[in-house]
Amino acid sequence: MNRSRASATTARWLNNTILLLVTLIGIAAFSYPFVRRQADLTTAAHAQDAPLMFVVLIILCLGAVLGNLLSQSSGLNAKMVAALGILTAVNAVLRAVPGPVGFSAMFALPILAGYCYGPTFGTLLGALSLAVSALMGAGIGPWLPYQMLTTGWVGLTSAWLPDMHRRPRVEVTFLSLWGVLWGMGFGLVMNLWFWPLIYDPGQADMYWQPGIGVVEALKRYLVFYALTSSWWDAGRAVGNGIVIALFGAPVLRLLRRFGRRFTFASRG
Repeated sequence: MNRSRASATTARWLNNTILLLVTLIGIAAFSYPFVRRQADLTTAAHAQDAPLMFVVLIILCLGAVLGNLLSQSSGLNAKMVAALGILTAVNAVLRAVPGPVGFSAMFALPILAGYCYGPTFGTLLGALSLAVSALMGAGIGPWLPYQMLTTGWVGLTSAWLPDMHRRPRVEVTFLSLWGVLWGMGFGLVMNLWFWPLIYDPGQADMYWQPGIGVVEALKRYLVFYALTSSWWDAGRAVGNGIVIALFGAPVLRLLRRFGRRFTFASRG
């Protein structure tokens, strides 16, 4: 029993450490251009750091999977790792489902799985499904590790939501609204990978420049977002809400049935 507890504690410590590292890497990656902006720096600068960041993220994800498999008492057991692989493949395919404007069907599963199975599963599903979809043809570029980070955060934060399984209608409604929120939030976060690296003197009031201050930077970013991205993200947000409203309840039942069958410690 003591050995089992020690193994579970080790797995939990490993999961928390990896999630913390991924989050810190993400914050540093999105913040770096603001603190090291150079006059001749453009989005091409990410062509140098993005491959390294991609490799680091993959190593951390695989480390989380391997660490849980080696643990004798871990919620993310071999059968759940297999489920992670299946859901990752499914979500990678869902990314290719066509839709209007910025619609993408890939956010529902990280939200629902993160909500059911906890932060580690949600983060891995979000990050790995973006990597797999890119390798399948969705596009590999300097934006990829930033997409992996942000979609991982979708799954991570969904695990922080209160458990509402005793009130199914409220649960699905709340998760649909959460999908709408992340539909807009994904774009708000993702734009930061390139926004501080571009500049147009003719529209200076919507671009960042060194020394403008936090408040002014926020104002300019909101103007930039409203004019260039908000309509696209609105399509994604509405799509998220509709997909979860229509399919959230049966998918949640399936995930929970699977979790109980394999004695998976959900939301852990």
